Amino acid sequence: MPNVTVIPATRNLHTGVRNDAVAKRKTAGYARVSTDSEEQLTSYEAQVDYYTNYIKSRPEWEFVNVYTDEGISATDTRHRSGFNQMVQDALDGKIDLIVTKSVSRFARNTVDSLTTVRKLKEKGVEVYFQKENIYTLDSKGELLITIMSSLAQEESRSISENVTWGKRKRFADGKVSLAYSSFLGYRKGEDGQMEIVPEEAETVRLIYRLFMQGQTPYAIAKYLTDRNIPTPTGKETWRHRTVENILSNEKYKGDALLQKVYTTDFLSKKKKKNEGEVPQYYVEGNHEAIIPPAIFDNVQVLMQSRGRGSSRNSCVSIFSSKIRCGDCGSWYGSKVWHSNDKYRRVVWQCNHKFDGGEKCTTPHLDEETIRQLFIKALNIIGKEKDLICAGFEEVRDTAFETGELEAEERQLNGEMNVAAELIQKCIGENARVAQNQGEYAKRYDALVGRFETAKARLEEVQAAITEKQAQRKMMENFMEELRSLPEQVDYFDEGAWYAMVDFVTVYGKEDVRFNFKNGMEIPVKTK
Repeated sequence: MPNVTVIPATRNLHTGVRNDAVAKRKTAGYARVSTDSEEQLTSYEAQVDYYTNYIKSRPEWEFVNVYTDEGISATDTRHRSGFNQMVQDALDGKIDLIVTKSVSRFARNTVDSLTTVRKLKEKGVEVYFQKENIYTLDSKGELLITIMSSLAQEESRSISENVTWGKRKRFADGKVSLAYSSFLGYRKGEDGQMEIVPEEAETVRLIYRLFMQGQTPYAIAKYLTDRNIPTPTGKETWRHRTVENILSNEKYKGDALLQKVYTTDFLSKKKKKNEGEVPQYYVEGNHEAIIPPAIFDNVQVLMQSRGRGSSRNSCVSIFSSKIRCGDCGSWYGSKVWHSNDKYRRVVWQCNHKFDGGEKCTTPHLDEETIRQLFIKALNIIGKEKDLICAGFEEVRDTAFETGELEAEERQLNGEMNVAAELIQKCIGENARVAQNQGEYAKRYDALVGRFETAKARLEEVQAAITEKQAQRKMMENFMEELRSLPEQVDYFDEGAWYAMVDFVTVYGKEDVRFNFKNGMEIPVKTK
């Protein structure tokens, strides 16, 4: 039997420090609160004060710092700057021991918690969780952390589900919340309700007015930027997307669509546009409107109609998607000639001209020529303005009449309500009384078909009503601009261009035709 002598360990397994060393452990505290409410911030300050005094009171510890995160969730460590700085300092050898209240304070994501603990463990850095009395360098530490982190994660899931339920309950009750700091036109009133900001509301009305006159989101964004009008977030430069969002946001007509986006995962906090995955709630007449509902609805129709076909709504220049080739029907596009010398100029020509194959014979036009041709067309149509305006007044009420459509709309709404009640009754009877399921399925499908038919027709009718209202508004804008024309037009008016011209067709140098929004075609010559 061999003689075995045990040689005791002289250094710590994890830290490498001699067991008989008396050096103090460099110790840091970590404090976090998950909201920025006054109550929680008081708790946060108390935590910082507690750990500072607690660490300094231990003779074997050397105080390093108390790292903190305010108003940050523990489900994801990526956005916790205090936590991440503490871990980095520990890995750099500045910290030997981290003291924190509990596993849930550290991280509610099991993966993040274990990954961080193991990373620190490799460098000999220990974490002490006071509530659970867990030291991570202890042999049972990792098992206990796994269990406690999982519990913390499930607690976070439960909290998230409760919060989500609370939000959806508020949505279902029609309670509207708004990010006022990035929303133009409204602020939170003393009663907690949405209140109009007069100066900002004027900007919103201007955007809608310019769009109704024919300007594109690109052009409107440039207009607002050039006049130093601040964006919803207070920036100097407007983007066309910002304009589009304002034009399509139902809150400006006094309504509110709730739950446009939703959180897909409580850990990552990733949000996704709601495309039918979760319920939405539409609240009518929630607050005072900045834009009358009829005008808002008209704008939605115009946005859809301009977006059809050759993407006429994505225009940067006032001439974009306005000039058409008489040979092939394609739109004219801009080209820069002599871009690097004093002869630089912008010309417009058929986009199909150099696509290959047979070339169009239509000529190019420079921007000054287009302006002068438009002035000629205005002077021609201006001579007939009294007759045109009188004709419009005669047909205004009949051409855009929506009475029959509105009556059908009411009838279809009634039909849908009846069908919905019958469906509910059918389902209830099947639940209470045993019956032939084949017959039940036929009756149910017939009722659903009845409902869907009425719904589909209702959508067509409502679109037709909105279309007529939009056409009426467009014609009223046209007539208003026409009435304001002087006897002799001698300058290019951008507002008149947007409000009056539908498109221009170029057949040749001596054959350029202006198609106005009232349906008139005015031919003009370049000379």
